[in-house]
Amino acid sequence: MNESASSPVADATEEHRTWVAALKAAAFAFFVSRIMVMVGAAIVAAEMRADENKIRSQILFGLDRKVDPHSRGLVLPRSAGRMILDVLTSWDGIWYLRITRFGYPSFVPPSITYEEPQARVAFFPAYPYAVRWLDRILPGGDTFAALALNLALGVVFIVLVGLLTRAWFGVRYARTAMVLCAVFPGSFVLSFAYSEALLLTMAAATLLALHHERWLIAGLFAALASATRPNGVAVIVACAVAAAIAIHKRRDFRSLAAPLLAPVGFVGYQLWIDSHADESRVWFRVQGEAWKEGASFGLTAIRRTLETFTQPLTSPTDMITAASFLGTLALVWIAWKRHRLPLPAAAYSAVVVILMLLPATVTARPRFMFTAFPLFIAAAVWFDAPRRKEWWPYVVGTGMAGLVTLTALYGVLGVVP
Repeated sequence: MNESASSPVADATEEHRTWVAALKAAAFAFFVSRIMVMVGAAIVAAEMRADENKIRSQILFGLDRKVDPHSRGLVLPRSAGRMILDVLTSWDGIWYLRITRFGYPSFVPPSITYEEPQARVAFFPAYPYAVRWLDRILPGGDTFAALALNLALGVVFIVLVGLLTRAWFGVRYARTAMVLCAVFPGSFVLSFAYSEALLLTMAAATLLALHHERWLIAGLFAALASATRPNGVAVIVACAVAAAIAIHKRRDFRSLAAPLLAPVGFVGYQLWIDSHADESRVWFRVQGEAWKEGASFGLTAIRRTLETFTQPLTSPTDMITAASFLGTLALVWIAWKRHRLPLPAAAYSAVVVILMLLPATVTARPRFMFTAFPLFIAAAVWFDAPRRKEWWPYVVGTGMAGLVTLTALYGVLGVVP
């Protein structure tokens, strides 16, 4: 009698201990993974500093006679810290910081190219405006605010991954899922001035709210997600699927709050930028003209993957495309055949993968794979099987090495992220 009565308490205590142990492991993995990103950035900084010192020596000793040694254009080596920050704010980070500092243009010239500053219209407002708001509170400037925000969002996102895993598959798998997401190479976006950290956090919060049938909260998180990145529209589909299930099973029409609120971010930005730039569908024009975003329906990813095998070691970008494409196929197989995700999460992941493979320019990439994070939760459950646990150290080690490598490649502008 006493043993039966105490059993639920004992189970709850054991679950709490397992959860706390999972959080500790995830915290350590996240900390080490951020160090790996910094190591990659430091490698780039060292390479840049060596190049600048070499040029300076050539000028000072007259080895490079094409450069006037008294020229005011001579750039002395910058600090290593400044160079590391340059890496963490490169590529998309440049555009987001431009929006933070200058807002959006009121006019977009015809036949615009990506070299023109007005091309920043292609980038959604939630992240840069959040950075602008945080910059007013924190000292250190907008660059510090951008990186600090993503670091905090990264911590929240990893915890949300654990909570989702706990809700879907049980607490015993939360540790593996959080560690896998922390060390996956695409998690470099949690340290760069990119918008994925905000999207990932809002999407994970949306899926968790949908699981607990907090429809209004889910809709609000989804609206923020759809105002963060174009592929944030995936949360709209997730909300629609969850609402359809709730209505079909329980006639719960309150669930419609989620899919009705979810598109507000995306639609609101389109309406606002059209009015601000005084041009209808200006975002779509900029995407087509400046960023050449046509549709290949996966053919670009397939072609570049084949080229990686037929012409190996000729293009780092193709190699990363191939690894991302094949890795995505493996994740989809695991989630479909081995460990089924809840339908809203599966729908969200499917839309993210489709949008990743659809473009004719930038296609499969680690950061786009990472956005389909529910697939990593299914993979974590798969890896946690007894006969596959011996693979786990190699998975973690490969992820850490990938973080350093990707950060270094992106930092030297050797690969399109």
